[in-house]
Amino acid sequence: MQEKNEVDIPVRYIKGVGPKRSSLFEKLGIISVSDLFYYLPRRYEDRSKVAEIGSLGPGDESSVIGDIEKTAVFKARTGTNITEIVINDGTGRIYAVWYNMPFMIKNFKSGQKVLLYGKVELYNRLQITHPVYEILDDEANRESLEVGRIVPVYPVTQDLSQKYMRKTVHNAISRYLGHLPEVLPTYIRARRKLVDAKFAIGNIHFPHSMENLQRAYRRLVFEEFFILQVIMALKRKKQAKKGISHKIREGLLSDFQDLFDFELTEDQKRCIRDIENDMARGIPMNRLLQGDVGSGKTVVAMYALLMAVHSGYQAVMMAPTEILARQHYVTVSQTLMPLGLNIRLLVNGLDDSTKDAVKKEISEGNADIILGTHSVFQENVNYDNLGLVIIDEQHKFGVDQRKSLRDKNIEADTLVMTATPIPRSLVLTVYGDMDISVLKSKPSGRGPVATYWVGEDKRAEVYRFIGEQLDDGRQAFVVCPRIKKGDKTSLASAEEMFEKLSKDIFRRYRVALIHGGKKTEENDKVMRKFGKGEYDILVTTTIVEVGVDIPNATVMLVEQADRYGLAQLHQLRGRIGRGKDMASYCVLMGEPSTEGGKERLNAISTMDDGFQISEKDLDLRGPGEFFGTRQSGLPELKFGDIIRDFKIMEEARIEAFCVIDNDAQLQDQRHLWIKKSIIERFKGKALGKG
Repeated sequence: MQEKNEVDIPVRYIKGVGPKRSSLFEKLGIISVSDLFYYLPRRYEDRSKVAEIGSLGPGDESSVIGDIEKTAVFKARTGTNITEIVINDGTGRIYAVWYNMPFMIKNFKSGQKVLLYGKVELYNRLQITHPVYEILDDEANRESLEVGRIVPVYPVTQDLSQKYMRKTVHNAISRYLGHLPEVLPTYIRARRKLVDAKFAIGNIHFPHSMENLQRAYRRLVFEEFFILQVIMALKRKKQAKKGISHKIREGLLSDFQDLFDFELTEDQKRCIRDIENDMARGIPMNRLLQGDVGSGKTVVAMYALLMAVHSGYQAVMMAPTEILARQHYVTVSQTLMPLGLNIRLLVNGLDDSTKDAVKKEISEGNADIILGTHSVFQENVNYDNLGLVIIDEQHKFGVDQRKSLRDKNIEADTLVMTATPIPRSLVLTVYGDMDISVLKSKPSGRGPVATYWVGEDKRAEVYRFIGEQLDDGRQAFVVCPRIKKGDKTSLASAEEMFEKLSKDIFRRYRVALIHGGKKTEENDKVMRKFGKGEYDILVTTTIVEVGVDIPNATVMLVEQADRYGLAQLHQLRGRIGRGKDMASYCVLMGEPSTEGGKERLNAISTMDDGFQISEKDLDLRGPGEFFGTRQSGLPELKFGDIIRDFKIMEEARIEAFCVIDNDAQLQDQRHLWIKKSIIERFKGKALGKG
């Protein structure tokens, strides 16, 4: 391919660097000239506007040009050394002052023309303290990097000054910019009105105008998103090799709908059509089913399971917790077992003999549908004819766990479900290689959950309200941020709350406790009893965050609610309001000490739409923390911001997928630098073999 380019040479060869100083650049991740080109300023100072001294006032930040009238060095009464020069531009005088820097006087002579930049102060006279300066001598076309222009400010270490960094970058641009390769083909740049790479790098460091800076930024962000989306397109292409062409029996959907006493929503019908089309093709389905809490994802998933089985294949559905897996098992069994299907549960909580029996049924092809946790992908679980994999709450599984299940049968269709509404910008970056179906509308009879944020002073009133709900035959959740009381924390613990409520506040009611520190079987037993109405109050941690369905629970109290993220609060709130035509209430008790905490509780109290909440959560916490923990698979972006620059990402995605649709191996001469860029950044992994 292309020979090694001059921009790939080590940074030490740049004028003014050398072997010793190159180690300082290496600490910043700058190894080559190219790395330096793409090491962007963190901000800019507009020092290009030169003002008349006579027009300046205190607080102004500007550049001035004038002649030096006087220079002086003297000691103040405090003993401080003061270096002072007086500048006159014909409209007024201004003083430039440096403290304890007597050596500065050597730089100035009366009569010299000088350019200063800084913030103007008033001390019985106009003064700039420690200004940036440039002596304007008679050297022709002298170019200042410090004043009289838009100046870059870099993220640097204490061993690398801004002045030295600017000079080094400028030297690199002067010597090597002409060798910078162009990754984006001309036809894409023309179509998207993008500047070329040389213009972009030159103006991202030393912009001639703010307009040029914006054009340079847009080009670099587009290129970064473009390469990312090419990777997504390549992954999609690799998945599209061979798969099962499921035979969808006519009338199957109508028969499925007859199993329910309610009408499917239009969103559910549309998502089912998407899945039907995917499964009928001879290409493996790779679809994300994204829906807000209570939008009916499980019903859509059950139809996908039914399609796979009716086509002669086994289907598996994996949940992140045993509680949720068992709940799915009950729901799917009640709905589909009457059709004569053999449905099995596989979780760690089963005894060994039961597990062995289920595994045998799976391997012999006698189990049609398997519900479980990570147990369903263990090495000793072998499928006879796996045709569909459904993963519920994908982000709660590790990448290796998801891959090992799909690898049980490389032809199997994959449907990923999440009740965490994900902003479109994150969908395109994290799930960009998948097709997306979205459920927004909720089944009839489900209204919004009335949500209130209250302080500690309202606790007695809240307890009275919960009691009224219980007296009406309803049930309640009380959610705490931790299991046990810690020595150095004031966080509410589930165990303490259980003791307090069961023995004092609600002693005449039936109170139960579950949390992650208990055995799974114990938690499952309590949950089943709570579901049957044998308990009135369930004290818990966030173990109930996902999928728990108790229609008779109409009230939830979340202790120290400011400790949770917006998405998590919305998920918790989704555990209530599931009973048809029952009013439900979520009480968030918290006294946040930060503005962020107040903003979160205000937002969740006034918003019900999960997608609106997800956008707010992303805005407050940033993409890296959106899922609660940093997810591998979330790309690191050097230039672009997936929220602010979303429109650029959409444009880049269109172009990237178009390139791969027409040249999947990137063999076209116009695409060779795209291929080289991917090989360098991803070590060729995205290209695969062949």
